[in-house]
Amino acid sequence: MSEVDLTQRESYRHWSPVTIRFSDQDSLSHVNNVALAQYFEVGRTAYVYDVIRAAGCEGRIEFILARLVIDFHRELHYPGAVEVGSRLTRLGRKSLTTGYGIFKGDTCIATSEAVNVFYDMATRRSTEPTADIRALLEHELESPDLKGS
Repeated sequence: MSEVDLTQRESYRHWSPVTIRFSDQDSLSHVNNVALAQYFEVGRTAYVYDVIRAAGCEGRIEFILARLVIDFHRELHYPGAVEVGSRLTRLGRKSLTTGYGIFKGDTCIATSEAVNVFYDMATRRSTEPTADIRALLEHELESPDLKGS
């Protein structure tokens, strides 16, 4: 996992709200691990697409998930809502690594790290991000206002 403490709210500035659904529960009456993976997907896609939109590159580049790691820290129960914090932790030549935390209030429920590969939909191959996307990501990675950066 990354050097950033993903269990701390201060490590994030991008947030995605998620409402806990009744159907997210399992036979143990807590939110199932598969539902938590879906919550991370909400945060992951919102974060990466926001970066692509900010660079004005919608439709020019996509990304695919290559790796996903989840660490479960606490149980979560219905009803309620959580927030998924998202941040960039590493930028590679054709990939980016992002970190996430699911929080109910100040309590960290789970953390995740994902490796996404930039993907050219026309050639169906991995690709390097455009210069404008790379510049935006480098700025995001070097931003001094995030704990652990």
